[in-house]
Order: sequence, then structure tokens, then C-alpha cells
Amino acid sequence: MSRTDAILKRLLTLHPKLIDLELDRTLGLLKALGRPQDRLPPVIHVAGTNGKGSTIAYMRAMLEAAGNKVHVYTSPHLSAFRERIRLAGTLVSARRLNAALEICEAANKGKPITFFEITTCAAFLLFSEVKADYLLLEVGLGGRFDATNVIDNPLGTVITPVSIDHTQFLGETLSEIASAKAGILKRGAPAVIARQPDDALETIAAEARSLGIEPFAAGVDFDGFSQRGRLIYQDDEQLLDLPLPALVGPHQIENAALAIAAVRHFRLPVSEEAIARGLRNAVWPARLAPLRGALGDYLEDGQELWLDGGHNAAGAETLAAALAEMNAARPAPLVLVSGMMATKDAARFFAPFKDMAKEVFVVPIPGEAGALKARELAPFPKQHGLRTTLARSVPDALARAAHIEGARIVICGSLYLAGAVLKLNKTQPE
Repeated sequence: MSRTDAILKRLLTLHPKLIDLELDRTLGLLKALGRPQDRLPPVIHVAGTNGKGSTIAYMRAMLEAAGNKVHVYTSPHLSAFRERIRLAGTLVSARRLNAALEICEAANKGKPITFFEITTCAAFLLFSEVKADYLLLEVGLGGRFDATNVIDNPLGTVITPVSIDHTQFLGETLSEIASAKAGILKRGAPAVIARQPDDALETIAAEARSLGIEPFAAGVDFDGFSQRGRLIYQDDEQLLDLPLPALVGPHQIENAALAIAAVRHFRLPVSEEAIARGLRNAVWPARLAPLRGALGDYLEDGQELWLDGGHNAAGAETLAAALAEMNAARPAPLVLVSGMMATKDAARFFAPFKDMAKEVFVVPIPGEAGALKARELAPFPKQHGLRTTLARSVPDALARAAHIEGARIVICGSLYLAGAVLKLNKTQPE
């Protein structure tokens, strides 16, 4: 076990619940650390159900293309915890991360605090110690009572698409969930809002206006669409003719347009040329990404292998739409390799793939006690008429799929599964 893993294992024991949404514990530890959240570069705070990571990836790429140093905080990680913290463009080193975690552990003095809360405090400490021009800060869960929501005066806030997820923590209705996300809005900070279902948009807009903010919303104040192999972005000031984003899928047009809107609405020093370069250079692993590496040895000639971290109903619908577009361009039999956590709605996840997938291989997620066993997951794709096969592991599933000529194989269902796959594939974090 590495030193980082040993520290993280200790931190997991500090609170009986993995998730317990409130701010008092975080604020208490930050006070003991000297309030590092007050010594950060300008913060762009991002909440939402889906698309947060991709939107941040575009903003980071655009800002860096313009010559800026950018801190980034995202979660969860895929294969290594340090993926969550990027300092001025570079992943935090194990040595520096360990030091910050141990400082937070000592300052906390054994008091109850969740894993995400104490590691978020460590991230703020690190961000306060390294000079940068901006911090792109992703909410962990919800918004209003999330540990990241301790920034009093963000430069701006962004809310990506909101859908039903984490109902045990955020509420049963779309309006309740949207209200939790809207908790990151702050008086005096402009807000950019992705295209939303009506209930969600009404809730977010009402919260914004109660704070004196006029939300800058997709479909109302700006829009983006694909036309003749280009991304066309338009707001009330200008129309931009840009290259398509590097990340695959029609949903990435929406994510890219949201990032462009944020950069422009927040008046960041980013030229049209830097926006274009950012779109081409953005990287966000396991978001419908082609998988090349050790697992490729299991493929037969003509087969493709893709990895996607979508893990809820909205993510599945987005993935299905992207795969339908790919199939229209180049038809191929679709094979899913899926593992899921027990907390997710597996029945709704597989619904969009009805009549699309030739076969679904269900697999366990190694090392995750909260994951469904393959035999527990199998009934859910079956109830949608999908041919379903149990496999011992991802490599076993790929070997069993060898007989499906020219298959487009997509590993999906969980970010935890995606992380395990990247380790199997020997993909190193960058």
C-alpha cells in the first residue's frame, strides 16, 4: 500500500457515513487551517448532474490556450486520487498531496468529518499555496451543502444539465434537485445555465433572481449547434464559427457551448483563436473515449473498444444518442460491457439501449463493495429484451465478445468501472 493510500484509508474512518451533506465540519477545519479558501485565485464554481467534468475540461483548455495557469478540482478520480487536484496545469505530486492530507488530518484532531470534506480542505490548502490565474471548482454532490460551497465571492457559477440522481440526498423531484444545485449561486456572481428541463430551469432562474442575478441560459441567451462539420456558437453579441470539439458525441456540442458561454459571459481574457484551440485540445478520460492499450489485445480485427463513465439514466440516454450517431456514420454491432453500483437505477440505465445493443455482458466492479454482482445486474438489461451474458471480468467479457464480427464494444455503467478499466489497460493519469 502506498503512503497516499494509507493516509486516505485513515481518513475514511473519521465519519461513519461516506456522504453527510452539511458545511459546519468543512468550515471548522478550514478555520483551523487559516481559511485557505480566502487565498485562492478567481473561482468558477460548477454544479449539475451530468457534463460537469467535460465543461470544465473545455474551460481549462481554452484558458490554458490563452496562456493562463489553471487550478482544477474534480471528483471522483478514475485510477489515482491525485487526478482530482491539478495545480497550475499539472497533477499534484504524491509528495505534495501526502503533506497536505497529513496537515489536514492533524488539524482535524480526530473529529468526525467525511472523506470528501477533509480531502476538499486539503485541495483548498494546496490551491492556496500555488499561484494560478483561475480555479475551476467542481461540486462533489448537490451544491448547497457540498463541501466546495465555501467560496463567498466566486468569479462566476455554472450549472450543467440537471436530471434525477442521488434522490436519497437531494430530493425526489427535479425541482428539489435543481434547488440543491442552485445553492452555489452567489449574489454578485454571474451565472451561466445549461439547457434544462422546464422545472429545473424555473427553479434555478428563481433562485438566481432572488439573488439579483439574471441567469445567462442556453436556448435563451446563447446556443451552440453542429453545422457542416463545424460548431456554431451564438449569443446576443456575436456568432462564432469554430471547430468541432475533440470529445465525441452530440452532447459534447452542448457542453462545449456552455464552456464558451461561461468564458464569454464572465469576460475572461480568451480570444476566439484560444477558444478554437481549446475545443481541439480538450481531454477528459472515459467520456466516450476510444480505448487503446493492453485491453486491445483481446479484440479481433475490425472490432472497436470505447470507454464511457455515464452511470445514470440521463448519462445512458446521452450515450445512446452518441452511439446512434456513430452507427449512422459507420454501422457496427453494438456490444455493451457493463458494471454498476447498487445505488444506481440500473433498470432505467439500460432502457435507451433497447433494440440497439446486440449483447450486454454484465461484470462485477473489482474492489467495490457497493457494486452489484454480475448476477444481480443481469435482470435489468434482460427486462428490456437485451441478450445478457454474465462475465467474470472485463477481460473475460472481451474474450467472450470475440465472436461478434466488427463489434463496437462500449464499456459503461460506472465511473468506478471506468477507473478499474484504465488500471487494467495500464493507462497512466496525465
